[in-house]
Amino acid sequence: MTLHSVSAWQLAAGLVSAIVLGTFAAWRLFRKQPSPEELERERRQFLVQSGRLVDGMTLDVCEVDSEVGRTLTMLLYSYRIGGVDYECSQDLTEIRNVVDAAKVRAGFPCTVRYQPGNPQNSIVIAENWTGIRAGLPVLPPFEDPDPLDLSHLRPGRG
Repeated sequence: MTLHSVSAWQLAAGLVSAIVLGTFAAWRLFRKQPSPEELERERRQFLVQSGRLVDGMTLDVCEVDSEVGRTLTMLLYSYRIGGVDYECSQDLTEIRNVVDAAKVRAGFPCTVRYQPGNPQNSIVIAENWTGIRAGLPVLPPFEDPDPLDLSHLRPGRG
């Protein structure tokens, strides 16, 4: 069947547009929204895959009561990028199995992953990566040279 009238074509186009718009609106209304935990997991995964590394320092691990009534484990840390100091916190409640919060020591160095264009978006711990170091580096003992051997000061003379 062929439509010979222009108004019939306009009516058909309007109906198709209304159906498409209604379908899109229903999809937006009834689709599953990601939970805050899923959004945080995706943020950590993004930073592990594309974040840059910088040295930082752990400041504290503390327990905070949330508005919902549960206790959150927060890691406080600091780092410097381009002469700007950042002090941030990360919620460790969902990823307690990665690192034991009781073993994290304040004042120890750590590695921070941050987003290059947005340096305040950073993490220290994720599901498959951690910037927490086991301890301070152990330097080899200083060996004092023999005070009577001055051969290293006079090259060419033994």
